[in-house]
Amino acid sequence: MPFDVVAQQPKLLYLLQGLAAFAAVVSLIVLALHRGPVRRRAAVLLLLTPALLLLAVGLLFPALRTLALSFTGNGGDAWAGFDNYVWMFTDPRALVALGNTLAWVVLVPSLATSVGLLYAAAVVRSRCEALALSLVLMPMAISLVGAGVVWKFVYAYRPAEGAQIGLLNQVVVAFGGEPRQWLVDSPWNVLFLIVVMVWAQAGFAAVLLAGAIRAVPGELTEAARLDGASPRQIFWRITMPSIRPTLLVVVLAQAIGTFKAFDIVKTMTGGQFDTGVIAHEMYDQAFRYGETGRGAALAVLLFVLVTPFVAHQVRAQRRAG
Repeated sequence: MPFDVVAQQPKLLYLLQGLAAFAAVVSLIVLALHRGPVRRRAAVLLLLTPALLLLAVGLLFPALRTLALSFTGNGGDAWAGFDNYVWMFTDPRALVALGNTLAWVVLVPSLATSVGLLYAAAVVRSRCEALALSLVLMPMAISLVGAGVVWKFVYAYRPAEGAQIGLLNQVVVAFGGEPRQWLVDSPWNVLFLIVVMVWAQAGFAAVLLAGAIRAVPGELTEAARLDGASPRQIFWRITMPSIRPTLLVVVLAQAIGTFKAFDIVKTMTGGQFDTGVIAHEMYDQAFRYGETGRGAALAVLLFVLVTPFVAHQVRAQRRAG
């Protein structure tokens, strides 16, 4: 489809106006700094003005607009009060999305971090450490959409009388079982989707935790070994307390990313068969069904749920600093 300049003229005009305003602000700042001596605080405020302006236009205004839309209905025209929030906690489909999101946030960070920790502990300080960490990090080289496509073939189903193209069903049939529609049966289909996210994120946890384990002072482990501690005792009493800050950062980062889970659900099931999550339901309501108010309410809920995790991560990083 060719790009229509005439049809996009209003958007292009808004873009040019924004660029002109930003350039004017930067020019005024440069002029103010070069006209004479400026106090340090004033100079800092002037230099931060462009960034603050971009944050206000690109983040603050859309957030306030979304909050206002969450109280409207009928495509964002009529005032609906708290009807969208009531719908969110009473509609069966929305409740399924909330429950699935809770399952994702609980299982994905714990499983991905556990798998990454065990893998890192197994390969750290070994001869093939670099190769092993590179292999486990490879799933992060592809997008979550690509991961969803790959695993959709893994879970692919064909009737028993036909040849199986799905790896999992091929294994089941090889052992005398009947092929199953893994992405149809609820609630197990949610767990199979979670497996994809764990597969994609375990490498991130493994690399960070391997670095943390490598940073544990060798004197501590050597002293524990001389005192007769077993490898398991060294791991739980020396290594784990030493890497706890990194472990917390990994879990929080995984949880924040899981709240935004959309690509895997959209690619593999499209939110059908009770597999929807908040991010996917937000997309469906706002863009597929035209319920802008409901989509905005789900976006506000997602922001409220993510905020404590982000605040805790920032606080932990400040303590570490």
